[in-house]
Amino acid sequence: MQKRTLGTSGLEVSAIGFGCMGISFGYGAATSHEDGLAIIRAAVDAGVTFFDTAEAYGPYVNEELVGKALGPVRDQVAIATKFGFRFENGRVAGLDSRPAHIRAVADASLRRLDTDRIDLFYQHRVDPEVPIEDVAGTVGDLIREGKVRHFGLSEAGAQTIRRAHAVQPVTALQSEYSLWFREPEAEIIPTLEELGIGFVPFSPLGKGFLTGTIDDATTFDSTDFRNVVPRFSAENRKANLAFVDWLKAFAARKPATPAQVALAWILAQRPWMVPIPGTTKPHRLEENLGAASVQLTAGDLRDIEAAVSRIEVHGARYPEHLQKMVGR
Repeated sequence: MQKRTLGTSGLEVSAIGFGCMGISFGYGAATSHEDGLAIIRAAVDAGVTFFDTAEAYGPYVNEELVGKALGPVRDQVAIATKFGFRFENGRVAGLDSRPAHIRAVADASLRRLDTDRIDLFYQHRVDPEVPIEDVAGTVGDLIREGKVRHFGLSEAGAQTIRRAHAVQPVTALQSEYSLWFREPEAEIIPTLEELGIGFVPFSPLGKGFLTGTIDDATTFDSTDFRNVVPRFSAENRKANLAFVDWLKAFAARKPATPAQVALAWILAQRPWMVPIPGTTKPHRLEENLGAASVQLTAGDLRDIEAAVSRIEVHGARYPEHLQKMVGR
């Protein structure tokens, strides 16, 4: 597996990471504990050294699973987790990035992960009630204490990134980015490039749509997050099939799968981008990691750009109440 460095931070990780959320949360019923351990360890065996989790995934159980799976290889991998939510009755009940809460979350995450340090500690969502300078300063203190190695932000706006970075250097921003959602190109990616901050795209496969396995007739488990995502309404999925049909045709020329082209496209954008696709299926893990070997030529990238610019994507990426929490 090729390696990449997130910005100018010195944090070197595998070119493709592994998003662990879907094992426990978000995409239907949770995977069994045994299968969850197996897929994470298979990723390690395949060369993945960058694993993404959060206290909110479950909540809590995903961190415990990741800690157990990676314990035997802890010094060979980087673990990212997140703070910034408060919970009531096992559900997210709002934002909380007060310094005392950040410290409490760090200590709890260290226990659940069964480790002595968090390699990358993200603010999960920007809390408008807490100055970002206070957040950055608190994580900076945790870094000086040795509990955290690097500071990250998730779904933050450009000005917030700048303000945080001025207090404590930001190693990476994690936000949604894919062939299907390119909004970060307008302001976020230029800001990251200027400041030397790495980019960790989540949902690089469009929450599964870019795999080519979802259509307007697909049904999701009742607990699947995509049931409330406007882009995944049956009507919008039908309209968006034009995008996938084009991607399938292009992938057949390489040859590669649609998912591999989508991931290879991200890898071709900047050398400091590290996508974190997630899966619970071994054959999908192998497919995703194979994207690192797919070479897109300058001509390929021009063809992709021309095609994508002509295809309208239908539906928002988040329901309104979640959309309000991004880009702050």
